[in-house]
Amino acid sequence: MLLYCPMITLNNITKKIGSRTLFEEVTFTFNDGCRYGLTGPNGAGKSTLLKIVMGTEAPTSGTVSLPQKVGFLKQRIEDFSDYTVLDTVIMGNSRLWNALAERDSLYEVEMTDAVGMRLGELEEIVAEEDGYSAESDAEVLLIGMGIPEELHRKKMHEIPTDRQFRALLCQALFGNPQALLLDEPTNHLDLESISWLEEFLHNYKGALVVVSHDRHFLNSVCTHIADLDYETIIAYPGNYDAMLVVKTAVRARAEEENKAKEKKISQLKEFVAKFGAGTRASQVQSRVREIDRLQPLELKKSNIQRPYIRFVVPEKQSGHVVFKLDKVSKSYGDNLVIQKFSCEIHKGDKIALIGNNGRGKTTLLKLLAGELLPDSGKITYGHQVEIGYFPQNHADVIDKHTDRTAFDWLKERKEIVFDQDARGVLGKMLFSGDDAFKSLKALSGGETARLLLGGLLLTAPNVLLLDEPNNHLDLEAVSALAWGLEDYKGTALIATHDRGLMNEFAKKIIAFEADGIHYFEGPLEEYLLKKQAK
Repeated sequence: MLLYCPMITLNNITKKIGSRTLFEEVTFTFNDGCRYGLTGPNGAGKSTLLKIVMGTEAPTSGTVSLPQKVGFLKQRIEDFSDYTVLDTVIMGNSRLWNALAERDSLYEVEMTDAVGMRLGELEEIVAEEDGYSAESDAEVLLIGMGIPEELHRKKMHEIPTDRQFRALLCQALFGNPQALLLDEPTNHLDLESISWLEEFLHNYKGALVVVSHDRHFLNSVCTHIADLDYETIIAYPGNYDAMLVVKTAVRARAEEENKAKEKKISQLKEFVAKFGAGTRASQVQSRVREIDRLQPLELKKSNIQRPYIRFVVPEKQSGHVVFKLDKVSKSYGDNLVIQKFSCEIHKGDKIALIGNNGRGKTTLLKLLAGELLPDSGKITYGHQVEIGYFPQNHADVIDKHTDRTAFDWLKERKEIVFDQDARGVLGKMLFSGDDAFKSLKALSGGETARLLLGGLLLTAPNVLLLDEPNNHLDLEAVSALAWGLEDYKGTALIATHDRGLMNEFAKKIIAFEADGIHYFEGPLEEYLLKKQAK
């Protein structure tokens, strides 16, 4: 049940899926003027909670109160395929869009007094909702999201998929909503668009609730964290890093207090056992009462789980030159993606591939991995190069249409592997107990990504080629990956939009820009400063 109020309020919300409880009797208010990061591991129920708030999924029990105008990032681009990009954005203000649609339909019928009266009412609504500037307002959002003006009047299905998702983000932001609910808004955005979105959200005055696996984005945007844990929502002031420090400290303190209580109880029980039948009855009863008072608090299992990602130092070391590219070109039909690109990748290089989607990052990684052949030019592989490839499309490596388990798939990665070694890797990737034998077809996106990383831990290649490895990982897994890459002694090339991940590991940049591909010897911040100075 949805009620209207100036802020977002959850009233005793419970959600159960089968025998599993995601959250129970949660009462929480997302206040006006605050920007909340909704956090928790994959499967904690973040997206489910957003759907409950918007009324697209029912809670098991409880009610939600909302402002009248809420912006919500939709995920189904196919619902808008036959609308123009501009119209798709304007549809974010449903009151305005419905008034414009009805007004246009009335101009097609015979004019009567009743029709004229209704047109007057509709014009009032259009004026109240700033409808006369709607197109220009929508264009400002689209340009900020990197969608050029020449695409604004095209149908959605006529523009690239990643730009369709950007248009849906503009739809959520359009019309001055009183509250904003954004589920993974930085997906499909390049660095410039993410920076624009951060600035927009900094100036936003309503209640913002955002789910994101981009730690840098959450740290930049959020004034509060709403953490889904212990089957409820716990609020923390500050950004994600500040929350993590407090949360970990509180948990550690509670565990230490329980240990101290258990030690004291053990000592008291020894006293009771020794003197229980003797003359010190009053002292014994005092100790029994103290034992009851000191019973440790039952600590529910926390969601703080982090995989252990440490890429083993390869047995075989590569030569100094790992890849040599000489005037490499690759096109898809008339679309020339890479043109006469030359560079050398050296042993130990940690390189981030950055740039808009569609400019060639995935193509370059596939060329280096041997998944594609160049149309012209030459790629020379160095001495003893052993490649570990993580594709953006997990289905390229993991066939989910079989009955194999995660354990089966992992054992196939290496010619000789002991069961305990495979189980050890799976445990590090949070596949504990029976989860190791989970069917491939039952794996979530995050579990599939962790299994792929587990394959790289097991095979220990001396070159890593990772294409958007963080897309389905939760924040703790992305942090673990960043630390693993920073410690890695081999060579790594990673395509990602996650600045936190890049800042942790990357010492060099390959930037795919509108004017070509640029090789930069230095970290991301230096590259961006140099680019701004031009």
